[in-house]
Amino acid sequence: MIPRYSRPECADLWSPETKYSIWFEIEAHAADAMAELGVIPKDAAQAIWEKGRNVVWNADRIDEIERVVKHDVIAFLTHVSEVVGPEARFLHQGMTSSDVLDTCLAVQLSRASDMLIADVDMVLAALKRRALEHKFTPTVGRSHGIHAEPTTFGLKLAGHYAEFQRAKERLAMARFEIATCAISGAVGTFANVDPRVEAHVAEKMGLSIEPVSTQVIPRDRHAAFFAALAVVASSVERLATEIRHLQRTEVLEAEEPFDPGQKGSSAMPHKRNPILTENLTGLARLVRSAVIPALENVALWHERDISHSSVERGIAPDATIHLDFALRRLAGVMERLVIYPENMIKNLDRLGGLVHSQRVMLALTQKGIGREVAYAAVQGASMKVWRGEAKFLDLLKADPDVRPHLSDAELEDLFDLSYHFKHVDTIFDRVFGVNSPA
Repeated sequence: MIPRYSRPECADLWSPETKYSIWFEIEAHAADAMAELGVIPKDAAQAIWEKGRNVVWNADRIDEIERVVKHDVIAFLTHVSEVVGPEARFLHQGMTSSDVLDTCLAVQLSRASDMLIADVDMVLAALKRRALEHKFTPTVGRSHGIHAEPTTFGLKLAGHYAEFQRAKERLAMARFEIATCAISGAVGTFANVDPRVEAHVAEKMGLSIEPVSTQVIPRDRHAAFFAALAVVASSVERLATEIRHLQRTEVLEAEEPFDPGQKGSSAMPHKRNPILTENLTGLARLVRSAVIPALENVALWHERDISHSSVERGIAPDATIHLDFALRRLAGVMERLVIYPENMIKNLDRLGGLVHSQRVMLALTQKGIGREVAYAAVQGASMKVWRGEAKFLDLLKADPDVRPHLSDAELEDLFDLSYHFKHVDTIFDRVFGVNSPA
């Protein structure tokens, strides 16, 4: 990750200092459990906490040791012994490196999940406020990028709100699945460490027990975690893409906030570019890039290898930090999104009433006209409007295939926008709860 796309709160979670602090907690809690079981002296466990509890572990010193021993956990334990003294020899009894590494990663990913869930809550709050604000703001719905039928801008946002509700649920499930502790020793048999040590560490670190760890926590859990992040990132991109399209000059129904003093182009002073949502699109790609490596980490050799280790050192901080940044940025964009209802109406009318074509066709079928005949009559008039020859309503009123079946008053009634919005309240009640405020 780079500072440009990092929030300090999330980046700090992946700092060496935080990692080593968690490593120490795991080792010290394990020592407490071993002391209770009589494996190590109780005064040694107490001394470990007293001497190490408030230490900011020296990452440079640990790196210096690692350059010699070529093993990060051994380097850490060596540094702990330098600080704690003789009692440090009772640390790591019967444990293996993965016990520390995997349990620490579970703690970090759990804490990252909590941040991401809080971020989604901010997105949800912004979406709800703007959706309710524009509950009945008419706009054109588009399929294939082409005008389809009327909808409301509030309904657009309600759809995204529902999607981010699902995102929150996915993150909660991902957190539940990833938050497991493994303190089972070499090849996961507990031969040299009592399962009660694992249970104690799990409780203290806010984790559940991994049923079978085979020395490492199974990586299907991690694959599911990063896949969940990728889906959330895709939801970010879907909303960002919508805003980018709506901000196009020819559309301009909504646009990102543009602050005083902001400049859009080094060459063209008039430019107001959708840089924030374009950035979100790119960040979503980065988050999704973690999925394939995470899936490939599932198949390790026998009980354990470390082919997954180098991958996770990169994707774990990068994916969580980038998604955290993206969600916060998206929440800010939605909170301050500039919306142009007048342009929505102008664009809605741009095709001269063609957005009502389906309703006219259905009205003809209800008058006894076959669907194919009705479709042909409406399409014939529509293509003339498409070519700019006339207004749709005027053509229908003059059409000899339509006039015998629909009066002028009936045709005009078919062009009433409110017809399309009669179930908006129902949809909002489904999304935001019964009797959602107007």
